[in-house]
Amino acid sequence: MTSQFNNEATAEEVASHFANEIKGKTVLVTGTTWGGLGAEFARVVAKYGAGLIIIGSRRQESLDDTIKKIKEETPEANLYPLVIDLASFTSIRHAAEEVNQLPKPIDVLVNNAAIMDSRYYTTADGIEALFGTNHLGPFLFTNLILPRVLASNTTDPRIVNISSRGHRFSPIRFDDVGFNEGKDYEKWQAYGQSKTANILFALELNKRYKEKGVHAFSVHPGTIRTNLSKHIDFETEIKTMVDPEGKPLNILWKTIPQGTATYIVAAFDPSIRDQSGSYLEDNRVNNANVKEYALDETNARKLWSLSEQLVGQKFDS
Repeated sequence: MTSQFNNEATAEEVASHFANEIKGKTVLVTGTTWGGLGAEFARVVAKYGAGLIIIGSRRQESLDDTIKKIKEETPEANLYPLVIDLASFTSIRHAAEEVNQLPKPIDVLVNNAAIMDSRYYTTADGIEALFGTNHLGPFLFTNLILPRVLASNTTDPRIVNISSRGHRFSPIRFDDVGFNEGKDYEKWQAYGQSKTANILFALELNKRYKEKGVHAFSVHPGTIRTNLSKHIDFETEIKTMVDPEGKPLNILWKTIPQGTATYIVAAFDPSIRDQSGSYLEDNRVNNANVKEYALDETNARKLWSLSEQLVGQKFDS
């Protein structure tokens, strides 16, 4: 699909175009530490009139900082802080219960929070950290608050999963998502597996809930210098990295405002509604850039079942 925005467009440029779609909506975004993509998304949708923005982060201090900085620019912004640690099922369940008690339904959910790490470790629930935090956390949280998304008064409620072109590093290791308890751990495969999961999760959400009006997308924001890669010397490693076919990676660096632009398209562009389940990058739908295993409906179903097993709860569509 041809986009009206080039790959250098900023979130504000895109949001100004979709201001009517943003105005008055209730938006929830996770991973909102100031200086990152989630905080930039919250800042921009506040500026363009979102009715309520629920911002999620692990630490109250981080939430306070982001709220302060957004209100410096948009004093009338309606911001609700939500403490949520996506590496803890207990924290996720507490946060979901809090969201479910809010009077307003959710019009847009952006699953942005993620980690990248070279070390093997596990979540509070014993799951390999990247798979647990980047996929199982959003999987559980999304399903627990899904009734509030289904209750949206808009005709186009959306769920946006932030993935990455890094999904190319690995399919889902269905027989061993935990890398043999870390004995066979490889950081880029771990990251790739979690990002493949984000795409497959959007695909399965679309299949299950499209007829009920919910549209789901996955997004590659671009390669951006953020605190996501603080545990990896990404700029050094990338010089020698190749994709799974052995080809050097062609990296186009983006700024945070440029990277967040595709979030805005995925969350608010009405013209992509009939392409629900798709993957976006550079402000357009681009399923051609996705590995086949990440758009495979059988893999999406298998991942949903595995995820239910790992979080210990079944979710019926």
